[in-house]
Amino acid sequence: MRFCVCFLLFSIVLYGSADSGLVEGGRFVWDALGGARDMYRAYRDMREANYKGADKYFHARGNYDAAKRGPGGAWAARVISDAREKWQSDVSGRGAEDTRADQEANRWGRSGGDPNRYRPAGLPSKY
Repeated sequence: MRFCVCFLLFSIVLYGSADSGLVEGGRFVWDALGGARDMYRAYRDMREANYKGADKYFHARGNYDAAKRGPGGAWAARVISDAREKWQSDVSGRGAEDTRADQEANRWGRSGGDPNRYRPAGLPSKY
């Protein structure tokens, strides 16, 4: 909850510093919130699936879904992905190679690439 409040406040500050109109700024914030939901949904699905080798697919899918919303969604996907990878490399000790591969999947999804490129064989079609 605290993250959502901080995210919303940061979005409003970002909007306030932009040279765009009220409607465009509001759209950016709306898309950013939707993008954050998309990222959370991909994370939740990844945890639920608990499928070996599916990590990169869910990274790409969350970023893809968020970026489809527009600049606000793409921004949210980048901020969330970078924060997660920073935490992962600092705290979890999973290593630079895993972080690099995750970021590659994140960029692929954000740039509109098909997340199925990273889909492992046998992952249930629900995902």
